[in-house]
Amino acid sequence: MVMAKNNRSGPPAGQGLASAKALTQDPHALRDTRENNLEIAIGHEVRAFRKKLGITGADLASATGISLGMLSKIENGNTSLSLTTLQSLARALGVPLTAFFRRFEAARDAVFVKAGEGVEIERRGTRAGHQYNLLGHIGNSASGVRVEPYLITLTGASDVFPAFQHDGIELIYMLEGEVKYRHGDRLYHMLPGDSLFFDADARHGPEMLVRLPIRFLSIISYPDRKTGFSDN
Repeated sequence: MVMAKNNRSGPPAGQGLASAKALTQDPHALRDTRENNLEIAIGHEVRAFRKKLGITGADLASATGISLGMLSKIENGNTSLSLTTLQSLARALGVPLTAFFRRFEAARDAVFVKAGEGVEIERRGTRAGHQYNLLGHIGNSASGVRVEPYLITLTGASDVFPAFQHDGIELIYMLEGEVKYRHGDRLYHMLPGDSLFFDADARHGPEMLVRLPIRFLSIISYPDRKTGFSDN
């Protein structure tokens, strides 16, 4: 067991965040105006199908008779397409014409849960005394990723189990209490306001319940495929 130094453990504050500088997505970016949304959606699909086939823009331009400059405008959503052009692209990419519109037509759902109204569930592999309240669920999202947000409560009746292991990425955020949480070969002494973001394929879970009750958010994300978790 790797015990915490000065009653705390884990990497120094801020370590592991340096890679955030490489992130390029602007969380405050605005979509283009409504009249351009269809062109952007079509362009996104054209580029995605082309890359999936592993062909270059020049290859696709040659196969369709569209100039490389026009193809660039199409993929960037900067031009409207005729039905003839769409049909040429569909044939060259080997997809139905309707495949270009799926992102534009996809529903964007949201789930709002009032305080105390999360659905209490027993997840596969749930340990004794671990209370899970599911805070929302969206299936078949356009992102291709499933996200499961839980409010987890541990009390005196809860057993410790630092051996959960499943696919995906997990974020836990402490709200109340104090726990020593295991991830792989490291032990993290967590207090309210602390967070831990980790690869959930490594063994993890609460190893020492220091101060009860313990409440934390657990947000798990994994590819949108029909596979279940093997633990919590």
